[in-house]
Amino acid sequence: MTASFLRRQISTGRNRRFFARSLAATLTFIFLFVGCKKSKPLTASEIHAITNEFANAAKSEGPLNASARTSLDASDKTQGSTDRINITLRPPASEAAQRADKALILQALDDVAARHELTRTGTIENRDGLAFKYLRGEVPTHTIHITETAIPPVELAPNTTSGPRLAIILDDLGQDYSAAEAIFALPYPLTISVLPDNPHSVDIAEEAHRRGYEVMLHLPMESVSQRHSESHELRPGMSQRQVNALVGGFIAAVPGVSGVNNHQGSESTANPALMNELMPVLRDHKLFYIDSRTTPATVAFDAAHRAGVPAASRNVPFLDDVAEVGAVTRQLRIALREAREKNDAVAIGHPHPATLKALRAVLPDAKAQGVRLVYASELVH
Repeated sequence: MTASFLRRQISTGRNRRFFARSLAATLTFIFLFVGCKKSKPLTASEIHAITNEFANAAKSEGPLNASARTSLDASDKTQGSTDRINITLRPPASEAAQRADKALILQALDDVAARHELTRTGTIENRDGLAFKYLRGEVPTHTIHITETAIPPVELAPNTTSGPRLAIILDDLGQDYSAAEAIFALPYPLTISVLPDNPHSVDIAEEAHRRGYEVMLHLPMESVSQRHSESHELRPGMSQRQVNALVGGFIAAVPGVSGVNNHQGSESTANPALMNELMPVLRDHKLFYIDSRTTPATVAFDAAHRAGVPAASRNVPFLDDVAEVGAVTRQLRIALREAREKNDAVAIGHPHPATLKALRAVLPDAKAQGVRLVYASELVH
């Protein structure tokens, strides 16, 4: 065996060992890189963004009877804290349909999870529904509950043309979902008015539609005192272009509204120029207007009629200027009495616990007093 042959063999062996070591190092790097990428914790803002995707997927790709409510509880300060998503289904007609609805929801959620490298784990099924989590690596990011609820049907009065009618508007909705849930437990044709761009404005409006309630936009307007002014509100001095943009954006922010009433607005509704700019926007969107009458100087109702916008005004006292059960009960009985005397009445309250408790106590008496509870849209002209 010659020396040159030995040198070639040694060199070849070294090259093979070098190649093997290089290949192993490369594979290790790839493995570590991929592993690090997959296990990298999500920030709270990233979790919140995925939460919105989960909720939208449940509502748009799941069964028609699905609604989703989110709670953005994940925090960068607490590892393993999760956002929560409660998905509610109306009970389907059969057990097979029930299983199909849940499978459709899970598929929609799992599709979102796959896009973000999340895995589903810990699925528990009991008589309350399904509960499980999604994880990134070993860190939980989302807690999901899928439940069923029986929705009480809204009791609509017979559609007759005679007899006194009372429309009750509950406004200031959008901030607190539990307040909306308390309203949804009342099986009466109530009208809810939702503030735009609040945390639960969209969820509440969509769920109200599913449950049969009428939805209005609670349009922020400037008040005389300006003590509780909104960051974006309708103010005197705005141009027609500004009014179009602001109101159009508010309408888009609350899905499916059929009408508008003013939030505060003692300054704005008393300004003829501003009201004359507002009403054509409502007319173009085919919306009615209810004047909340937060000032005796309001010109909103007259401006609506001149512009051809169907309108009505609050014509009984506010229900809960004093948010106590006894006080609200008295105001509700006044509203029923004035409905009988005026034939049509529009009352406005807010989702205070005292107001909701008084509504539960008093509204069953409306029928006995010959007063029909109706949506606000039925009283505009």
